Amino acid sequence: MERTKIILDENELPKQWYNILPDLPTPLEPPLNPATNEPIGPDDLLPIFPMGLIKQEVSQDRFIDIPEEVRDIYRLWRPSPIYRAHRLEAALKTPARIYYKNEGVSPPGSHKPNTAIAQAYFNKKEGVERLSTETGAGQWGSALSFACSLFDLECKVYMVKSSFYQKPYRKSLINLWGANVIPSPSTETQAGRSILEKHPDTSGSLGIAISEAVEDAATHDNTKYALGSVLNHVMLHQTVIGLEAKLQMDMVDDYPDVVIGCVGGGSNFSGISYPFVRDKMKDNKDIDIVAVEPTACPTLTGGDFRYDFGDTAEMTPLLKMYTLGHDFVPPPIHSGGLRYHGESPIISQLYADGIMRAVAYHQTEIFDAATTFARTEGIVPAPEAAHAIKCAIDMALECKKTGEEKSILFNFSGHGHFDMAAYDTYFNGEMTDE
Repeated sequence: MERTKIILDENELPKQWYNILPDLPTPLEPPLNPATNEPIGPDDLLPIFPMGLIKQEVSQDRFIDIPEEVRDIYRLWRPSPIYRAHRLEAALKTPARIYYKNEGVSPPGSHKPNTAIAQAYFNKKEGVERLSTETGAGQWGSALSFACSLFDLECKVYMVKSSFYQKPYRKSLINLWGANVIPSPSTETQAGRSILEKHPDTSGSLGIAISEAVEDAATHDNTKYALGSVLNHVMLHQTVIGLEAKLQMDMVDDYPDVVIGCVGGGSNFSGISYPFVRDKMKDNKDIDIVAVEPTACPTLTGGDFRYDFGDTAEMTPLLKMYTLGHDFVPPPIHSGGLRYHGESPIISQLYADGIMRAVAYHQTEIFDAATTFARTEGIVPAPEAAHAIKCAIDMALECKKTGEEKSILFNFSGHGHFDMAAYDTYFNGEMTDE
């Protein structure tokens, strides 16, 4: 009998994160000070980040040790399982082999704790008492509140307004772990008040919420800012996913022809893909690496590769990335975690260099795929994860046409237990294609 679950032992949990920066064929352009257009240095980031994370942000070390205190908490859910999607394969009648790395097994239900735990640790180590952050769908806010509860840190979460009201139980989960969460834009920051004055009925955006969280950190001496995606150190922490996946694929004597992840700012996509990107660049492995985004926020497939702010209020450094413009406010689709105007500079460079590609899908077809997955594999996907599922299904159906027996691996970035209102909208026929 072929295996369904591919499970590593706890002693096989990676001891290091993989840093892709020294392996990039095209070095990243530096972040710029928007006032001078000059590159910024580590000291410029100290008001909002601890030095431990700043050093990781610019490190050229290929592998960086995971602190034992972080690994000890990782063991609550890591290593996460890979599943062979036998029932989905049978339903599609495809010769393809479909695997998914299930990051929904973490306590907050997504991949986000992989970096939340690390960020909380490095902040606590440097005497920080409080963290501020933003969240879209609530997965990052949940993860950081979980991490802060374990390290006895205060946590303030600015949640994109549309998601705050679409996903009330995400808010409850954030509160459960002791954090304070409010809808963004809010009246608690100058950035929020300015947006509300101009656009009182705005549904909010990650760019706006980032502005509020950064302002919060910059105006409180005991506070630093934590970001759940985009930046290099966040991508670094997530590579524990792909490093485990390589070991697990070895266990079943297989290797992926295709690696897929949904992409908003890039955290879960980087986590599953970077170790395989290294194989593609270093060993010339023939791997199709695919990022999947919503047509409502098509950063890679519809954006420009240029310098832009990471937030709406122009408080962050300028980053060279694919962007739709920092004042872009996407429609309030249910994939809140993918509603970001920009993209990770690393992923942007990989895309510009042709090492990976990107596709975009409409909202209703994403929920079609999520329903197929739930009715075959039994797990309810978050709308974000359903983007990767849709792409995997499409590629498996293409194999059905061609007869190719491709091995397809995707990252199941989180479960959808807090997204049932979105499923209700879909089943009631009220969901629109944005």
